[in-house]
Amino acid sequence: MNVLLLEDEYPAAERLQRLLAQAAPEARVLAQLDTVAGAVDWLRRHPAPDLILADIHLADGISLDVFDQLVVTTPVIFTTAYDQYALQAFKTHSVDYLLKPVKLAELQTALQKLRQWHSPALAASAVAERLQDLLHQQTSAGTPAAPKTRFLVRQGEQLLPVQAADVAWFQSRHETVTLVTLGGPRYLVDYTLEQLEQLLDGRQFFRLNRQFIAQLPAVQRLHPWFNGKLKLDLLPAPADEVIVSRDKAAALKSWLEG
Repeated sequence: MNVLLLEDEYPAAERLQRLLAQAAPEARVLAQLDTVAGAVDWLRRHPAPDLILADIHLADGISLDVFDQLVVTTPVIFTTAYDQYALQAFKTHSVDYLLKPVKLAELQTALQKLRQWHSPALAASAVAERLQDLLHQQTSAGTPAAPKTRFLVRQGEQLLPVQAADVAWFQSRHETVTLVTLGGPRYLVDYTLEQLEQLLDGRQFFRLNRQFIAQLPAVQRLHPWFNGKLKLDLLPAPADEVIVSRDKAAALKSWLEG
């Protein structure tokens, strides 16, 4: 079994290869790649592997972008420290979605599902069961969660906690979301803006448009713009203009006034 490994954390990649050797001694890792661009290039130039083991979060984006750019029919087992992309992952040829740290028993179960992959009925049943579990986890009844107060972000191979109070704004660009702090440092996060809207305190954070969510202290000035729109100055200043639609302008002003 030929395997392509997509993982940008080398300790995690080494551990996954050790687990793979135990779970499937016949497996051969053809390449380990740490970027979306590298994966796309490799898949264009080589015969399809039998399996792709892919971390969701790569050095230049999320591995799901690979499958947006190419038609990939190879089965995929996703691994990640977060479960925010689980449902999106199952739109690909996903066999399973394993949360880190991956356990040997979980990898063995995922590989057993892979062996059933050529049986459409068994494969569909396995995927449906996993989707049902994920949906249950995400929609289980309970009291509303308190607003998120901190984020675990990545800096190289390290994880750092960032307080929500220290966030200036989030920007969605090229299907990745960047967290920018009031002090200037920026980090990639494994959330969509839609998810962040649900997690953040609406008294402190406002969804400005399709690209930006900003915290109150980051909004410095509002400038009248065309057709009733507003142009905002944020701090730190983003590279892109921040325009608020006419439909949202009144709500933004009300939010700023408290």
